[in-house]
This record gives sequence, structure tokens and C-alpha cells, in this order.
Amino acid sequence: MTGLLNIRPLTVEKTGMKRGTLGGEVAVVTGGGSNIGLGTARSLAWLGAKVVIAQRSEQKGYEAAALINQENRPGTAIYVQTDVASEASVNNMAKKSMAAFGKVDILLNNAMVMGLGGNSILGTTPEALDQQYAVSVRGTLHCLRALVPGMLERKRGVVGYLASGFRMSRGASSYFPIKGATSALMLSLATELGDVKKSGVAVFIFVPGNVAEPAQGDQTFAGQKIWAGLNVGYPGPMSPEDSGAALVYAMVHAAEIHGSGITAGQVQKHMGWPFPNPELVPQGDFDRLRDGVSVRIYGYMGQGFQQPGDLRHSLSRSDSVPGELNNFVPLLKEIENKLQ
Repeated sequence: MTGLLNIRPLTVEKTGMKRGTLGGEVAVVTGGGSNIGLGTARSLAWLGAKVVIAQRSEQKGYEAAALINQENRPGTAIYVQTDVASEASVNNMAKKSMAAFGKVDILLNNAMVMGLGGNSILGTTPEALDQQYAVSVRGTLHCLRALVPGMLERKRGVVGYLASGFRMSRGASSYFPIKGATSALMLSLATELGDVKKSGVAVFIFVPGNVAEPAQGDQTFAGQKIWAGLNVGYPGPMSPEDSGAALVYAMVHAAEIHGSGITAGQVQKHMGWPFPNPELVPQGDFDRLRDGVSVRIYGYMGQGFQQPGDLRHSLSRSDSVPGELNNFVPLLKEIENKLQ
């Protein structure tokens, strides 16, 4: 190993899950050679799963598989060079995964081009947007088509997607629209598959928040820290190992959250995670959207028409309790005040 990987000790044991929880399971992690993908792949292996690192970079991919085999036992992980934008490459990855392990039970669609989203929308070139679309949206579709039919045939599977924020142009404007398109693709798949008790396949999207590898430190844009305090219970970025631990917990409990979008903080609060700064964990949380709203959420963005006399209702399944934080801005303000 050349030391390319940037890692910390695993934290998956803090979830309360035991080693062997995923014994006999096989997981494919696209973009599993770094950051959240690697943190998740290592956590999956710690729980007993066999892991396929589907990564475009050969150096990162080989080192990730070697690290996982070193942390566990030889044969726990394999690396398959994969360009998810290519259907032929994805099909080759699926074929090699089946040859190595005989099945795939878990698919995490994580691959994304991170270096092309630093411009404003008007500063984004069509070529950059096309490249991001090819990796995130089309790449996810390639993986779904290659691996989900086998899950449905066996009536057993978990499919996750690493989602992101919505319309938050903090130095990565084109990144968010592409992520939004893939999130809609995933949740539409969940709707098509229907009741997980019948299909056996659970689908969800996971919003990690602000995650940074050790060398990245605090991320800034225009001299300002990006999303400081966005992760509940953290004064700054969350580690890939903490995010990966929350994500694998969601995978183990995927049948309960089928068809849902869920945040790392929600998962951590549910499992009783030992937050580094418990005083930064708000007591309330955002409620879940009514089903009737979720299918047309774009039609409820912003202030809309201000018609006098119109009744206003919360978009959650139950109307908000007076004083409850149901807006993103005051929640961030509350956290920022505690950080000062």
C-alpha cells in the first residue's frame, strides 16, 4: 500500500450492532475507494459482509480492497475497476461480483464527479453537467439495471443512494441539481417496487450532511466555513467513518425506511449515537412530508403567491406544534448560536 488513503479508526461499533450482523451478505459500493464510500465499505466489512469496491481509480480501488482485507481477513473485499458512466463497465463489474461471491445483496450508489461542481449555474459548462449526469444519474441506472433484477429474483436486497442538499449553491451549484435528479430516480424506483414485504428489496436515499476526510479540514467558500454546525451534534464536518457507520445502520434497517429519504443525524438520533457535542443536538426535528406533497414538492418551494386569507398548513404528516422548528434557517441559527 502506498498510503494514498486518508482514514481514521472505524466507529461502526458505536451503532450497537455486532460483528457478523451482515455475515453472508455481499455489498457493492460504487466510488468505494475514498471518503464516505470507503467509510461505508469498511463498516460493511466490519459487520461481516463481503465487499466489492467499484471504483474508477485503480490506485484507490486496490488500496481500499487491501485495507479492508487487512482490517478483516483475506478475501473480504475485491476491487473491480469500474466506470459507472459506461454500461459495459458496470455489466462487467456485476459479472465479476457474481463470479467472486455468487450474488449481490446490497448496492450503494455513491460514485460522483466531485471536481466539476465548483462554478455557479451560469458558469457551468454543458460538458461538465453532462459528465456529472453520466456518472450520477446514468451510472446509477446502469447499476440498478445490472443488479436489482437479481435481488428481486431472490426477494432480498437493499439499494441505497448517497443524496445531497437541494438548491444550496454553496460553491458547488451544478452538483446539487444532478444529485436531485438521481434522488428522484431512486425514490421513483422505490414506488415502482412497492411493498418491501412482497418484493424483498428496500430502497432509500441517505443525506450525509457535511463530511470531510482528515486532510480536508474545514471546507470554505469565499472565505466562509461551509455548513459549520450543519451536522447535529458536531461543531464541524463529520468523519467518513461516522457517516459510514450511520449509513450501514440504515442499510441493516432498510426495510423500515423503504421509500424514504433520511439524514445521517436522524439515523444517529434513532440509534442513540454518542455525539461529540450533545449540546448541539436539537430536541425537535423536521417531520416527514405528507405523501400528497412529496409527489409534487417542487410546487411548494419558496413563498409562492401571497394571497390574503389563505390558510397555511405544514407539509408534514401532522401540523406543526406551535414553536416547533419547521424551517431550516432557524434550526441553523439555533446551532450557530450554540457554537459562538
